[in-house]
Amino acid sequence: MNARWYAMEGGAAKCRLCFHGCLVPEGGTGYCGARGWNGGFFASPYLGRFSSCAVDPIEKKPLYHWRAGSSIFSLGSLGCNMRCPFCQNHAIAQPANMKTPLTEIPPEELVRHVQSFGLPAVAYTYNEPALQAEYILEAAPLLKNDGIASVIVTNGMFSREALNDLLPWIDAANVDVKTFDSGKYADMGGSLDTVRENVESMTRAGVHVELTNLIVPGISDSPEDFERMTDWIASISPDIPLHISRYFPAHRCPAPPTDIGLMRGFQASARRKLKSVHLGNV
Repeated sequence: MNARWYAMEGGAAKCRLCFHGCLVPEGGTGYCGARGWNGGFFASPYLGRFSSCAVDPIEKKPLYHWRAGSSIFSLGSLGCNMRCPFCQNHAIAQPANMKTPLTEIPPEELVRHVQSFGLPAVAYTYNEPALQAEYILEAAPLLKNDGIASVIVTNGMFSREALNDLLPWIDAANVDVKTFDSGKYADMGGSLDTVRENVESMTRAGVHVELTNLIVPGISDSPEDFERMTDWIASISPDIPLHISRYFPAHRCPAPPTDIGLMRGFQASARRKLKSVHLGNV
């Protein structure tokens, strides 16, 4: 399956899938490690191919206020367009490190598979679903025809062009807002401005949006940044649920687990502005 969002610039492929806008030379790959220019084609070998699938409770995404109590078919592939030092799914976020064979699931087969489980929705999760955007565009209309919804669990780093194409087909999303410090976002290969714009766009488009903020010591535990984040969420809508999630040491981040007292203080602060604030991983 060829990539959709790119243009040629001086013999290289300019990827337009996410905010990075990588200029990829012949034989090279983008920042995500999942899209490359090779033999005259800009494509991803992972489109429509998945490293993991499972039936999860919807609350695991986490989505607490959309079809609560139901189950969802979850799909994960390879690659990510951020480099979070605390990544809990780093084995699949970095394709070069992934040794597990991938399973190809054509969109028509996905529909049949989900129907066989009697499930009402599919989630693209575990790794960054933006890297399966072309697949989602093919699969979501087929799923919708059979009454099956499409969900993304994302870091929100889509380009505006790619997100606008996807929005009509996305029913719900959980967006991970890593921090509210633009410099720390940049250190992780992300963009605070991009995630803010995309959360606002999803909400305006009628997508059910819930947000997750993992509280990582030294990265996202600033009370001032947290206050600014909750002010921003409330300015969009106080109805947007916020999940405050506890961090545990993972990947390249040796900081101790998040203090639960700090999380409870954040929850109390957020509840002064937002209607639904949940603690996770506690």
